[in-house]
Amino acid sequence: MAEMNAYLQDQDVKDFTREIQQHHLGPLWEAIPAIMNKTPEPHAQAYLWTDELLKKKLWEAAEIFTPERGGERRAIYFQNPGLTYRQPWGWASTTQTLYAAVQLLLPGEEAPSHRHSQNALRFISEGEGAYTIVEGERIFMEEGDFLITPKNLWHGHGHTGSEPMIWMDALDIPTIYSLGGTFFEPHPDRLETPKRPDNFSEHRYSGGMVRPISDRYSSVAPLANYKWQRTVDAINGLMKFEPDPYDGYAVEYINPSNGHTANPTMASWMQKLPKGFHSKAHRHTHSSIYHVHQGSGYTVINGVRFDWKKGDYFVIPNWAWHEHVAAEDSYLFSVNDLPIMEKFQLEQGQILDVNIGQQEVKSEFKPVLV
Repeated sequence: MAEMNAYLQDQDVKDFTREIQQHHLGPLWEAIPAIMNKTPEPHAQAYLWTDELLKKKLWEAAEIFTPERGGERRAIYFQNPGLTYRQPWGWASTTQTLYAAVQLLLPGEEAPSHRHSQNALRFISEGEGAYTIVEGERIFMEEGDFLITPKNLWHGHGHTGSEPMIWMDALDIPTIYSLGGTFFEPHPDRLETPKRPDNFSEHRYSGGMVRPISDRYSSVAPLANYKWQRTVDAINGLMKFEPDPYDGYAVEYINPSNGHTANPTMASWMQKLPKGFHSKAHRHTHSSIYHVHQGSGYTVINGVRFDWKKGDYFVIPNWAWHEHVAAEDSYLFSVNDLPIMEKFQLEQGQILDVNIGQQEVKSEFKPVLV
């Protein structure tokens, strides 16, 4: 093998490589080592954004930008530092495949309705009084709620309350952009007019995991809003048993009409890590974006310690060793690209089988301070 690699340094090979590149051709014999890795080598990096930084920038944005000025959304997205080379705008990539952002809506504001070929979801971090309107249904949002907007559904936002609202958005923008499948359409009436009673789907599913008989056949979004208290109740039920050694007490948001993930290309989890819990380390093909809904602790990612607290966000790239430690009872919301990996039959996992399943901490991440 060494002799073969040395041959690639011969002048006649180098000259031929340069010559064919002028014709927009490429030498596979040289490209294979770089583009066909033995294991995943994502360009995305582990990173953390603090609650203080995000709040400061959102309020600065509120001083200079409103949705009425034509910008669709007052949202600031998490640009992964390892993917800034993607043009345009780094493809708005938080991981290789997913976009995430924080959005601020003030009382009295409206964000116009639109629809697109990307799947979307949101998790409400704080505030009250705002709603999203999806396909004519106004859905009022509260802290801890999880909401979905699958692709090609009309959706917009309004605020009839008195307190600012901040939430996390996540979409599969980088995936759809890379596939060349982006479509976007603004609503002709700016903000869609209600056509159903408010919180219609929530009332239809007030029984939790029993469903109306009319929904026994698969539907794209039978339940638009997954209420926080029901999620807590589900986790409390799990806490009668031993926690998962890698993820603590974790539940997945699903489509109640078919049992699949709530969004077809993104899986969303809520997990509780009890005070003092230290998970074992593992890694997997899918990447994850975490939001700390409550609590504090740290996560070790490839030997680097990332301290987190309420309101922070952090990224675990593909095939990165990671483990969680809770300094107090903590709730972590996360979104991942597991459905994408599963559709391509790429999902694999590995557990750390040395040092009782825990990594050696070699350094600590220093976040940007405000």
